[in-house]
Amino acid sequence: MLSLSSLKPKTYVPRYPRWMIGRPLLVATSALASLGDAMFGYSQGIIAANQVQPSFIKRMFGKDVTMEQIQTSDTGVNPFIVAITVACLNITALFSALGSAYVCDILGRRMAVRIGAVIYFISAFIQIFAPNLATLIVGRSIQGLAVGMLSMTVPILQCEIAPGHARGFFVSIEYLCLNAGYAVSAWVGYGFFFAIPNEISWRGPYIVQAVLAAVLFTWTIFLPETPRWLIKNGFQMEGLGTLADLHGTGDMSDPAIQASYAEIAATVEREKALGEAPWSQVFKQYTRRAIIGITCQLFAQFNGINAILYFLPENLGRAGFTIPQALLYSGACALVYCAGTIPTMFLIDKWGRKIFLLVGSCALAIALAVIGGLQYHANTLPFGDARMPTADGIFAAVCVYLFFFGATWGPTPWLLGAEIFPLRARAKGMALSTISNWMSNFIIAFITPPFFDAISGGYYFILVGFCIISGVFVFFVYPETAHVTLEQLSQVFGDTVPDFEKAETFVPLQLAPEKMRSTTSSDDSDASKLLVAHKDISNGSRASSSTALEDIPLETSAHVKFEYPVEHAV
Repeated sequence: MLSLSSLKPKTYVPRYPRWMIGRPLLVATSALASLGDAMFGYSQGIIAANQVQPSFIKRMFGKDVTMEQIQTSDTGVNPFIVAITVACLNITALFSALGSAYVCDILGRRMAVRIGAVIYFISAFIQIFAPNLATLIVGRSIQGLAVGMLSMTVPILQCEIAPGHARGFFVSIEYLCLNAGYAVSAWVGYGFFFAIPNEISWRGPYIVQAVLAAVLFTWTIFLPETPRWLIKNGFQMEGLGTLADLHGTGDMSDPAIQASYAEIAATVEREKALGEAPWSQVFKQYTRRAIIGITCQLFAQFNGINAILYFLPENLGRAGFTIPQALLYSGACALVYCAGTIPTMFLIDKWGRKIFLLVGSCALAIALAVIGGLQYHANTLPFGDARMPTADGIFAAVCVYLFFFGATWGPTPWLLGAEIFPLRARAKGMALSTISNWMSNFIIAFITPPFFDAISGGYYFILVGFCIISGVFVFFVYPETAHVTLEQLSQVFGDTVPDFEKAETFVPLQLAPEKMRSTTSSDDSDASKLLVAHKDISNGSRASSSTALEDIPLETSAHVKFEYPVEHAV
């Protein structure tokens, strides 16, 4: 039987053009990898827009309805059927995130993104030609597999390529792309709406989704693997080269690149000595991290974001807007949602994660209370001009809510889940956090239609309660994780280091710094000198930390262990 480990890459060849080396490569890698999350945001907007499409309702639910019936939520569609249609994606994403931890660790971050893109394309194709509700649900369920894989992998990729002082910036780029995906879908849905009664009005957006998946797949051909994954999996020189290409000018002898490389390599080797963290150890040894990883995503969902996004045009119609107005204003809300992430990109690394979450909890609670109160008032008024002032107030409050969510509880949980776990447990830890997201997402998506049907605006006040609880929990439980590298976070969480780790610092083989990527002249034999220590080379020899071994080929990538006195251990 073919195991996943047998598919592990044996070679690594970078395919990105050399003119991109440096910040262009770093930003392009971050932005285009985030296209995976953008497609999830896009899928949120598609299903939200389709729920107010008469041709979609007729095809999928068998109800021939008018615009007025949709606006007043009098379609006759069972709210639990709507809930299943929306939430089926979330439950498959949950299981996919669990399995993706192994794919991400064994095949690499880049391959996991590529597999996700292929699954996304297949699911889009199914939904384009869906003849009935059952086929649509199958397509959305398959799409959930891609969503789960990409939502687990992309934040890890972002954190592992980002410089230590800018992880928040790069994960914020990812979340900005997710929000941009939702914004694109809102405007695409609005544009295709005018094709009614033709079914292209709801099938058209799925065609755009298939194109996005094809673009993501194409980019993965050029996407670099993360230096940390390369170093961990035996590609030391390739990892050093990729690190230099992402964070420098391609010069592997750069002291800053060397220092970063040595820190990563030392951490990798210490964690290899401990072995890959099993699931039980994620909970037992990294208990506080596991609690933070789970709760940050749980609170993000129970603070109400997908109760808003999945049903935004419908909610605005309930507030008093006509359906075309509701779709138009949904597009405007989506732009505000994107704008909220912009200040976070530049401030979350400077101000820290904790302050963003605390401010977010307070702002979201206030906005949701205003939305709920205005919805209660709107329900006492007839549809038409009498409702419009209240509807405008709900629209404004939704914009405030989306701005603050996009700035705080939107990007920050993805950043925390990706950065708080050590490398040996990072994929499993991120999978745990992502599973929490999708389980919570499923619950919110499933309960929202019947709750709106039963208590209308009262549902918003339930969400207010969760916002308050989230703020209190963050204040007392969450540490600040900004301003340190991934390798230094063990100090933030007070990890204890076993005695054998204190006595040894592990560093991969490396060229003498002045010879890194030096001339290709055959007579420059010093270019292949390696500083090694206390490590069996292919013939079993050993050397002290000061020994320069000649005639070892440049491509040698055996692990090296430098031993220092305990007081000098890294």
